[in-house]
Amino acid sequence: MAEKALILDDKAMSRAVSRISYEIIERNKGADDLCIIGILRRGPEIAQRIAGKIQQVEGKTVPVGYLDITPYRDDGRGGGKGNSYIPFALDGKRLVLVDDVIYTGRSVRAAIDAIMAAGRPQCIQLAVLVDRGHRELPIRPDFVGKNLPTARDENVCVMIAERDGVDKVVITDCAEKSPGASVQ
Repeated sequence: MAEKALILDDKAMSRAVSRISYEIIERNKGADDLCIIGILRRGPEIAQRIAGKIQQVEGKTVPVGYLDITPYRDDGRGGGKGNSYIPFALDGKRLVLVDDVIYTGRSVRAAIDAIMAAGRPQCIQLAVLVDRGHRELPIRPDFVGKNLPTARDENVCVMIAERDGVDKVVITDCAEKSPGASVQ
């Protein structure tokens, strides 16, 4: 993978997650009736970090799950039953949906469809580590770690220590990607 630019290193990612966590607490006036669901592949790890920070600040455990949007995709790569894990009821909860990068908005649309098939939350809020623009659908995140205007031919690659051994976000200018890294 040819890195064009380092956008976030481990410390910057940690600060972004902390900022998102504090904003979630502020907007929701605490952690009551709050739950967090990360969109596979890098969303669950970011969701766990946000929940950990909220617990540290509020002293309350926030339930965390993860969502496989594969069956709800609109690009022909859908199908199957998916591999989601939501160990709590969604009805009446304030749900924070977490993704690593928002680009066209199509993954978030699929995630909302999957959530609505599983229950009826009071509200759905969206938290993303990186917003790179180029929306194709009218979807906007509520909480953003880093706004990052990009060219369409650039890729944003998110690496998470739990999966990749390092925390960082880089821009690449080619279709190559490191094994397993999330590239959007």
